[in-house]
Amino acid sequence: MSTVEEITPGWHLVAMVWDGDPIQVRGLDPWTSSWMATDRRIVIAHPDYPSQRHTLLVFRAAASSGRFVTFAAGELSNLAWAFFVPDRVLERDLEW
Repeated sequence: MSTVEEITPGWHLVAMVWDGDPIQVRGLDPWTSSWMATDRRIVIAHPDYPSQRHTLLVFRAAASSGRFVTFAAGELSNLAWAFFVPDRVLERDLEW
């Protein structure tokens, strides 16, 4: 009997897009930004197939405003990317 991983609470889906399609993650275009991996990972349910679980890395990227954006992202299937953000803006993301 296999166990189902628990979904990490406190995160929500921004969008699922094809590789390179336009997306804004709290005002950040992730395709034109440098992502800095953190030491965190989250477990999410696939937006279209909720019984599937995926582990995503958590990243930070500098927005043009000078602040940081924390998000989780991963390629859930070939060229199909999901982007998640924490439910609350993290205090460290307000740094300038």
